[in-house]
Amino acid sequence: MTSGSIRVLIADDQQMVREGFSVLLNTQPDIEVVGQAVNGLDAVAKVTELAPDVVLMDIRMPGLGGIEATHRVTTEAPGTKVLVLTTFDLDEYVYEALCAGASGFLLKDASADRLAEAVRVVAAGDALLAPGITRKLIAEFSRMNGRPRAPLKERVGDLTERETEVLALIAQGLSNAEIAERLVVAEQTVKTHVGRILVKLGLRDRTQAAVFAYECGLVRPSGY
Repeated sequence: MTSGSIRVLIADDQQMVREGFSVLLNTQPDIEVVGQAVNGLDAVAKVTELAPDVVLMDIRMPGLGGIEATHRVTTEAPGTKVLVLTTFDLDEYVYEALCAGASGFLLKDASADRLAEAVRVVAAGDALLAPGITRKLIAEFSRMNGRPRAPLKERVGDLTERETEVLALIAQGLSNAEIAERLVVAEQTVKTHVGRILVKLGLRDRTQAAVFAYECGLVRPSGY
């Protein structure tokens, strides 16, 4: 492995899952699995010890679960990204994990290529927020009968008109390329806007940006 390899920690209570993902990821020239954790508490401790770039975090684990572990990791080690592992793309804990700081979701039956690419995307500071997950986010917000939070709504005023437009499109699950096509601008221009949005709002990534857009009322669930 080269010094520039993406360092990964795998947290799952099932040994077969941990070992299977380790084998798949270690075949990649730019990814190195530096450790495994058997539950959330173990994951938090291993993050402190190993300082991985990405944690593959199972949601359901005995003791300290993946949601709380994600919150602790993203709070105590902001340089480490969390990619949540789930059996179903409409997992009931999707919204909670996103709010806890997860950078995205990955199905446990994902292909080796998909797994590796997901790790690279999250390590690069982007987020894995597929349209299906975005729909779940909207549905969960509606179920909770959420109301726009005034302090957050005021922060949107710090954004330019174009940045506000980009934020709304992020919340709809569009990629940078799709946003560029929609706004008829260069993809690099969109990346610049996204970067400024994150800085101005104090957000980690576009996943948090999507959550913010719904919580502040910039984007409303359909029919809400």
